[in-house]
Amino acid sequence: MATEPNESDISGQDLPPVVPHKHVERADVEAVNKAANRSLYAAQKKIHPKRAKGTFRTIKWWVMIVTLGIYYFSPWIRWDRGPGIPDQAILVDIAHSRFYFFFIEIWPQEVYYITGLLILSAIGLFLVTSTLGRIWCGYTCPQTVWVDLFLVAERFFEGDRNARIKLDKAKWSLSKLAKRTAKHVTWLIISVLTGGAWVFYMNDAPTLMHQLLAFDAPLTTWFWILVLTCTTYLLGGFAREQVCTYMCPWPRIQGVMMDEDTLAVMYRYDRGEPRGPHKKNESWDNRGDCIDCRQCMVVCPMGIDIRDGMQLECIQCSLCIDACDAVMEKIDRPRGLIAYDSLTNFDRRAQGKPEKRHIVRPRTLLYTMFMIIVGGIMLYGLMHRSTLEVNVLRDRNPLFVQLSSGDIRNGYTVKILNKTHDIHTYSLAISGLSSYKIKVEGVTEKTADGKPVIRVERDQLRAVKIYISVPKAEISGDSMDISIIVRELAGKAVSRNDTTFKGPKM
Repeated sequence: MATEPNESDISGQDLPPVVPHKHVERADVEAVNKAANRSLYAAQKKIHPKRAKGTFRTIKWWVMIVTLGIYYFSPWIRWDRGPGIPDQAILVDIAHSRFYFFFIEIWPQEVYYITGLLILSAIGLFLVTSTLGRIWCGYTCPQTVWVDLFLVAERFFEGDRNARIKLDKAKWSLSKLAKRTAKHVTWLIISVLTGGAWVFYMNDAPTLMHQLLAFDAPLTTWFWILVLTCTTYLLGGFAREQVCTYMCPWPRIQGVMMDEDTLAVMYRYDRGEPRGPHKKNESWDNRGDCIDCRQCMVVCPMGIDIRDGMQLECIQCSLCIDACDAVMEKIDRPRGLIAYDSLTNFDRRAQGKPEKRHIVRPRTLLYTMFMIIVGGIMLYGLMHRSTLEVNVLRDRNPLFVQLSSGDIRNGYTVKILNKTHDIHTYSLAISGLSSYKIKVEGVTEKTADGKPVIRVERDQLRAVKIYISVPKAEISGDSMDISIIVRELAGKAVSRNDTTFKGPKM
């Protein structure tokens, strides 16, 4: 017979409002909901999740190791981009308004790539949710990953569930003080490493590490490490499930992405009810497989009972599946009393039909199509992105100047952006004027046909002041459309910018 946990295993854990299933009496639902809604405010009940063992727990361990490894070590990956350019593979270079991601370099005016990435992430989340429920929340959400890491430290110093509950109730002693101190010191170390790793993404990691060790880092760096340390410590060590239930909006949005064919962690009440304790050698006739051992509850990091149906608090971490499967094996019953299932399959089993999993359906096809379209647009843009960008600003005060020779002169500021990792020279020409003179401040070099030559350093923006003079006899109106053409001398990059040339009213 499965061992029933002590009453302390679920003490202090109020049942949340439930969604009625066929096996739950309406009166019971109303009673539970009434009890849950007695007050508009309820103090946080400390949850002591028991360590689970099984397939899904193993998957979560690997996901935690991989995601934390990526987060902590990515700033240290090097990527050679040439002399004078940062060699950090992933870097948000705030000082120079640049974002580097391996071979991709994003400039401020290319923020649409970031927008596209956010759209892809959102649609991907919609696709995963419509297919497998809140699997993001249960496995890869940063809050879930860091709470798992904090729980590892907590169990190491204070023991598993029953030991932690006992320690909470015990009076303060040197032993309790030592365990609590060691736990919180470890939490703070994890929090400092977390905050520091985030700041490394904004600076050259080796340089910043040297500055931190020498206590020579900028004050703003210390400030952000402190802020991120505090938030990690509070959210991972104390708020925990409160973040998922009250702070995160996703639980309230995800219902729109789910339908009756969505696979989610569910208690198969059609197999488990009526539930109740079971003794060895007793018959299983006229009863369900659930022996009411409550092991699915004691491993739950949210402190809920999965048998109450789909709930807002459930993050689909699947630990209840591992706990229930272990009990089923002990009592020689089939695994899967709690499993990934869909509402459609409940109806199919009730009708005596075989189960089906509809992964490919209009909703998932639509999300997939959107991802392909957005991803294709971004890929095309990256493959055909120009290495040259030019911006032309015409002087507005004064609009024009009449020289002593009678010529009309307009002034322009031309900004040339060289987005390559090589030094380039560019020629400057004017289209739309039959006769003109062009002068560039600070530039004397010209091409064979007399066009000014402007040199721009690698990965840099250069702004030059140009003056265009036109004989008055050539002026056909107070505003003429012209184009300023910038052409790369050693390549094929060309930028044509339309503007106007102003003159006196005729």
